[in-house]
Amino acid sequence: MKVIPIKAQAGITGFESPASEYKELGLSLDQLLVKHPNATFIGLASGDSMQGVGIFDGDVLVVDRAVAPQQNDVIVANYNNEFVCKLLDIQHRILRSASPIYAPVNIGDCDNFQLEGVVVGSVRMHRNNSELFKCMR
Repeated sequence: MKVIPIKAQAGITGFESPASEYKELGLSLDQLLVKHPNATFIGLASGDSMQGVGIFDGDVLVVDRAVAPQQNDVIVANYNNEFVCKLLDIQHRILRSASPIYAPVNIGDCDNFQLEGVVVGSVRMHRNNSELFKCMR
């Protein structure tokens, strides 16, 4: 993928083509988003509980299993046989949403909890790509 380093401003009514004098940087999304290829997977965000940290319904999540979770990291986990994306409070063993609408959830000794990985990035989809959604849902 070639990257055109431009700054686009909303509301511009006319300007020269940004491609007229671009410099090819030769970067790929893999290089930008994936540090541990063998331990990284992508998932599709569902719901509105993580909007407070910029994760919206339909966003693509980049999840790294090789990253050790830190206090208040955004994580993906299997919690009682349901995959969830939450903020991890390691000290208090609590899963938190990034919205005050949803109550925190304690991770009890009887709960089935398996950390799947740390969310290291996300990609917002601005156009509905139904083919992507078919593969991921």
